[in-house]
Amino acid sequence: MSEVIYQSAISTVASLMRVAALFNHKIKLGVAGRDGLLNELEKSFQAQVNGRPVAWFHAASLGEFEQGRPVIEAYKSQFPDHFILLTFFSPSGYEVRKNYNGADYICYLPWDTASNAKRFVKIVQPRIAFFIKYEFWFNYLNELKKSGSRIISFSTIFRPDQIFFKKRGGFFKKTLGYFDHIFVQNQQSLTLLQGIGVQNSSLAGDTRFDRVSAIAANVKDLPEVAAFRDNKPCLIVGSAWEADMQVLIPVLNHFKGQLKAIIAPHEIHKEEIEQWLKGLTGKTLLYSELATDIQSKEYDYLVIDNIGMLSSLYQYGDMAYIGGSFGSGLHNILEAATFGIPIAFGNKKYHKFQEAVDLIDRKGAVAVADKDELITVVNQWLTSQEVRKKAGDINKKYIAAGVGSTELILSEVKKMKG
Repeated sequence: MSEVIYQSAISTVASLMRVAALFNHKIKLGVAGRDGLLNELEKSFQAQVNGRPVAWFHAASLGEFEQGRPVIEAYKSQFPDHFILLTFFSPSGYEVRKNYNGADYICYLPWDTASNAKRFVKIVQPRIAFFIKYEFWFNYLNELKKSGSRIISFSTIFRPDQIFFKKRGGFFKKTLGYFDHIFVQNQQSLTLLQGIGVQNSSLAGDTRFDRVSAIAANVKDLPEVAAFRDNKPCLIVGSAWEADMQVLIPVLNHFKGQLKAIIAPHEIHKEEIEQWLKGLTGKTLLYSELATDIQSKEYDYLVIDNIGMLSSLYQYGDMAYIGGSFGSGLHNILEAATFGIPIAFGNKKYHKFQEAVDLIDRKGAVAVADKDELITVVNQWLTSQEVRKKAGDINKKYIAAGVGSTELILSEVKKMKG
């Protein structure tokens, strides 16, 4: 792809999103959030900055934000006089974290057209910019470089099949050269970068380990959830999609009366949740009803009908099933692993997630093809505390060994700042 094609493609996609917004609520939020944004920034942003150095952090969505959060908070702690700008590409990140108090200003990232990028960087004037994991926006990187900003990518991961490493990937390879430093998650990524001449890179690991370790150390007690669990074996279902529930519902029905389950959907859709409840033969309760039901311990299943509390739920689990890998891709399994419980997930789309591959190899997690395989796994966990504990200990030790990425990144930032 050439620069001309890229510029045309970005403009075309941005225009198509306006049409798609007529039919999709999530896209509509993103379009509305960007409308008039640059004008608003021109009017008020620098007045809010009030002469402070700007540190810009960009996350595609909620998962990348959680990955970057340890670095944002460590940076703010070490440079308290700096102004923290946080941008999101997706509504699923912005709408959930738009009131995050760790940043001074939070907004959508305007589309990466040449004019938008030039205008945005001129308004914001970042001293340093951080892009989390997969974000490689050519025009923004180009404008940042021209402005003299320091540019960092962290928790980044590369695979041989990505366009950067193809013969036709020269344009995309060029974007990597704009970074002052790229902190990668694993050795393969570092080797790939060095193989195409990108030397401004180093191995720092995954900042999510720091994040989930901090969550476990400061976990919020939920006495109402403990009352529901009633000291019985409990399965935590994290970030469930419809495809996951098609597997899970027969499994939960099979073990009715033998374990409890707390089910956290990836997205809250009332009609979808109602259909799930109809498929379950045990007694079900919504979290929004939990506080008013003093007999909650008599229920089999608790469905979380809100967003944002999943990471605190794993402390009440004896085992976990993490959703997504029967669909678009596996969700965060590290949050469950840090609490020392065994983990299961679908066997379709997990291979791009290093932690999933690692924990399968170590026997702390298992990928299942269908309900029958999941029944076998859950039965092993229920009938053998030794098997369950061994897998959980593996996961907890894996998290402990991965902590420290944030410290490495901030150490390099200090060097850059002289």
